[in-house]
Parts: sequence; structure tokens; C-alpha cells
Amino acid sequence: MKILEEILQLFADRTDFFVQLLIQHIILSGISILIITVVGITLGVLISENKSLATLVLALTNFFYTIPSIALFGFLVAITGIGAKSAIIALVIYGLLPIIRNTYVGLVEIDPQIIEAALGMGSTEFQILRKIRFPLALPVIFAGFRNMVVMTISLAGIASFIGAGGLGVAIWRGITTNYPAMTIAGSLLVAILAILSDILLGLIEKRIGGIYHEK
Repeated sequence: MKILEEILQLFADRTDFFVQLLIQHIILSGISILIITVVGITLGVLISENKSLATLVLALTNFFYTIPSIALFGFLVAITGIGAKSAIIALVIYGLLPIIRNTYVGLVEIDPQIIEAALGMGSTEFQILRKIRFPLALPVIFAGFRNMVVMTISLAGIASFIGAGGLGVAIWRGITTNYPAMTIAGSLLVAILAILSDILLGLIEKRIGGIYHEK
């Protein structure tokens, strides 16, 4: 109970500090999520048309996914320097796998007879992608997006270790000053942000699934 009281008191005394870190964390995560979504879906669509390319891209993203986050952050610092740029690059690399994989799987698992029927009616490849394949794959794609968002928010907590700001600042400060309440407070806010995002996206995912089944 003592540690809980310390954390609550810390939030009360340092409200501005935590709000500032929370805003930094949301901006850092948001930029990364936006880039991941655009790049990931684009690559997922492209490799759905080429199995050889799909094998290469998925193998490459799987490889990057196995690299320890601290090692990747450290490697990027040597190339792009300390700050948000390195953090965003690292977050994008880690976040690509779920969105690429789910986009690919969602698109290639559509019943071929549906595609053949659309082609027989004179639809172009782009029309089929926009009006048939992508809408049918959307529930699977969104599931990957949801996993990616939660993972990116959580992983962004390490970004402060290379000077990118965010709630990881509180975590790192608590570790280096032997102040458990500060470490827990920062970690708690990261967890709450990730959980709230997951709940919100879960509701949207159910809505998308409901629309899909209605059709």
C-alpha cells in the first residue's frame, strides 16, 4: 500500500511532467503507427500478387522481429543518431510484421471463385482489389493493425533510452535514481495507454466484423 500511495502522490505532485511525457509518447507512437500502416498495407498488397516476393519480404520482417529491441535501438543510434528519428525507424521495423502478414493472409485467402466471377463480369484488377478483395480482407487486416498498435505503444517505452522522450523517460529516471515509484508510474501509464487503445480498437474490430457478417 505504501508504494501505491507514493505513486498516487507522485502523479499529484508531478502532473505536468507526466502529461508532457504522455503527449510525447502518443505523438511518437502515432507517427510510427501511421508510417507502419501505410508501408505495411502497401507491401502486403504488393506481395499478395507475387508469392516469391512474399516469401522474401515475410522472411526479412521475421528476421528483424527476432532482433532484441535494445540491440536494434543501439545499432540505429550509430547510424541515425540519438533522438526520435532512430526511435521511429526502430518502431516501424518492429511493427511491420503483423500488418504485412495479416494484409497478405487476408488477401490471398479470399475464395478464388469470387475473383473469377468478378473478372468474368469485366472488373479490372484494381476494381477487384478496391471493391472486393480489400473489403473482404479488412477484418484480418484490422486484427493485425490492432496487435501492431498495442505493440508499438508498449515498445515506445524504450525510446527514451536513446533520447526520444515519452513515458520511458519516467521509467528510465526511476531506474537510474533507484526510485521504484517513478518506474512503476511510468510503466503503469504505458500499460493504461496500450490497454485503452486495445479496448477501443477491439470495439471497432467487432463493428467491422459485424458489418462483414451482415454482408
